[in-house]
Amino acid sequence: MTAITPPPDLTGRVALVTGGSQGIGYAIAAELLSRGASVTITARKAEPLAASAAALAETVPDGAARVLGLPGHAGDAASREETVATTVRRFGSLDILVNNAGVNPVYGPLMEADLDAVRKVFDINVVAGLGYLQQAHKAWMGEHGGAVVNLASVAGFRSTGLIAAYGAAKAAIIRLTEELAWQLGPGIRVNAVAPAVVKTKFATALYEGRERQLADTYPMKRLGTPEDVARLVGFLVSDAASWITGETVRVDGGVLSTGTAG
Repeated sequence: MTAITPPPDLTGRVALVTGGSQGIGYAIAAELLSRGASVTITARKAEPLAASAAALAETVPDGAARVLGLPGHAGDAASREETVATTVRRFGSLDILVNNAGVNPVYGPLMEADLDAVRKVFDINVVAGLGYLQQAHKAWMGEHGGAVVNLASVAGFRSTGLIAAYGAAKAAIIRLTEELAWQLGPGIRVNAVAPAVVKTKFATALYEGRERQLADTYPMKRLGTPEDVARLVGFLVSDAASWITGETVRVDGGVLSTGTAG
């Protein structure tokens, strides 16, 4: 079956994708590139990031001029400021922000959770995203407008037990998205996407050794792919979604319709 190539409806726009060196972040960066945007990806580890940036650049004819990899820690305020400033210097604007960077070092009952690890979950998954948006707002979006997509999760809608701290942080992202949409409209649209289990290295612990069993609980009978999420993000940041803001769109294979979170 021949793949349908999306129209290049982001030509001339500039995007920053955090946590963009692998998995969902990488797929989002590739999607935005395919639609005509220039893209900065950022992540902590410099060498894998450089390799990912080089691979992305090879996916489009003028990729070397449209892809920038900037190492940086999402939890560090100075790093966030420098990443945004460098993106604007390099490409001349910052029209799209995708807050994808996230961590999940806490599994199991919350009564046994290390509180420093819980703080890290909220700092990287929630506070850092707000920090990136503050910088983007100051550097470009506040005056010129833009589109923001935050990565939430179905765990932010429904308790899972296994990843409770992560789910609580993603619930905060959903609520934060609504608040930001109200405060920043009409110039800046802010939405979120909420995936269920997507086959990435990040989510391996959730499906390894039981992928078929887990997939059978989803109405679509498969787990998600990074591209499933990326295509939705590409739509939400485009003009085709110009009257959509404050929404958290589920991309979950229907799993929440079954009354569970996967």
